[in-house]
Amino acid sequence: MGGTLLALAAVALLLGSGQELAGRWAASAFALAVAVRLGARMARALGRGRWGIDILAVTAIVSTVLVGEYVAALIIVLMLAVGTALEDYAARRAKAELAALLERTPRTARRAVGDGYEDVPAADLRVGDVLLVRSGEVVPVDGMLLSDSGVFDESSLTGESLPVERSAGDEVMSGSVNGEAAVLLRSTAALEDSQYSRIVALVREASESRAPMVRLADRYAVPFTVLAYALGAVAWAVSGSPTRFAEVLVVATPCPLLIAAPVAFLGGTNRAAASGIMVKYAGVLELLGRIRTAVFDKTGTLTYGRPTLLGVLPEPGTDPTALLRLSASAEQYSSHVLAASIIAAAADRGLELAPGTGASEHATHGVRVDVAGRDVVVGKPSFVAAYASGVHEPVLAEGQLAVYVGVDGRFAGVLMLSDPLRREAPATLDRLRALGVEDLVMLTGDALPTAERIAAEAGLAEVRAECLPADKVEAVRSLPHRPVMMVGDGVNDAPVLAAADVGVAMGARGSTAAGESADVVILQDDLARAALAVAIGQRTVRVALQSIWIGIALSIALMAAAAWGYVPAVAGALSQEAVDLAAILNALRALRPGRGPGRWP
Repeated sequence: MGGTLLALAAVALLLGSGQELAGRWAASAFALAVAVRLGARMARALGRGRWGIDILAVTAIVSTVLVGEYVAALIIVLMLAVGTALEDYAARRAKAELAALLERTPRTARRAVGDGYEDVPAADLRVGDVLLVRSGEVVPVDGMLLSDSGVFDESSLTGESLPVERSAGDEVMSGSVNGEAAVLLRSTAALEDSQYSRIVALVREASESRAPMVRLADRYAVPFTVLAYALGAVAWAVSGSPTRFAEVLVVATPCPLLIAAPVAFLGGTNRAAASGIMVKYAGVLELLGRIRTAVFDKTGTLTYGRPTLLGVLPEPGTDPTALLRLSASAEQYSSHVLAASIIAAAADRGLELAPGTGASEHATHGVRVDVAGRDVVVGKPSFVAAYASGVHEPVLAEGQLAVYVGVDGRFAGVLMLSDPLRREAPATLDRLRALGVEDLVMLTGDALPTAERIAAEAGLAEVRAECLPADKVEAVRSLPHRPVMMVGDGVNDAPVLAAADVGVAMGARGSTAAGESADVVILQDDLARAALAVAIGQRTVRVALQSIWIGIALSIALMAAAAWGYVPAVAGALSQEAVDLAAILNALRALRPGRGPGRWP
């Protein structure tokens, strides 16, 4: 841009001093040099298999020089430079979230050494290091809070503006900002494996990827180029003047075809990131904008996934405290979400867990462990019945869950828990329906009565219960209305998240299996953001298409006017820049929430 302005100033100086011939030659030579540079760039793009519209700009510059419209040639060169500057500005604004993330990336940390602390590069931190994080500092790596309490700002991670309180033993995410008091943390992950580094990597990857619609915009260049040459040729033939051909091509160099769609998708990606929704690559936004079926796991997705123990119902002759202790000891070796609730209930009652041997977990069904010489089986009634006699199912009250326990080949009792529906679940499903999602389905490994109750509370009509991970994958693949979005969490959801057209991992932390398999990672444990992700995808696609067609429509109108002789070359070059500006500004609308059912406050 600076070189272009200097060249234009030199030409203006020559013309102003009365050296018109020298000014004409200087302007023509500079314009042709720019055309040569554009031609070389076009050749490199063709070598990579990408067709662009630089050929129109090159032809417009050369033709205006040949017909003596050197002022128009200079304006085209200036407008191309301004267009590049606008593109850079738009890209910088669209990548503002990534830039903000990178600026906040911790470079150093204060690590405990002996009786003091030393400043070390954050990249040198290892799991187990004790760190001092002072007031207002960014937490460098994921860690466990050692201080009694702490207050942290997680807005850059989750989009939640209110500070959160953490107690000793709680997880603290890297990238959160410490409050007023200094705290001690024990690192639980290295820098590259921490939450904040993964967020930066995801946003960078998404910003640099090319969505299908962006590639489609490139293909628009072929018919547009043919149309421009055809109109120019007809105008030349009818008028008998080659100047008319140059005037048509002057207005046929639309930057919107090159940058409107990429800018829109950059804006959508970073709009999602600002809301705590990490989209792994730009093509996912295009798929989110076309979602027709949404599938939900039950436990931890439609429900909170943090059931509480209501009571223990032992069989006659079994001590309830001993039953809970044995069950929790066995559940240490289970990855099921209910296991954590049972272990927590035992801890709350001060029960010491016994170690186990020979643990064998059957995904979504249960776990069998030898605990202190006793054969303990915990899980679904059908699973426990395979190893213990006398299993029977109690009458469940509304909202209750039952975990069955067998000890030494006999049914020992039931643990009663409750896992309520998320408050935001019904509104989220209504919002998805308003966004045009046709089918809403629940897939769960739980028993049918429990699944149907949760589905009824949420307003879901289609339920598939007692599904193994392989059953969930097959169910998602068989759904007729596509694309399909699967929303889930936990290790058991990883296969089905990978099988869906768009997998959404909710509340994922670090490099969990669900987060790795998903295309979208929602950092906050908030189901409503699944609907927001769809809304952002729809708005991004809509804005990208609008921007492309605004540029095409205005350019075609200008070309038609120029073909009839109503747009001189100089005026055409100036008006084309207005078209470029309109399309780019429209594409930047993807950064804003917009209106409609998916709008987030």
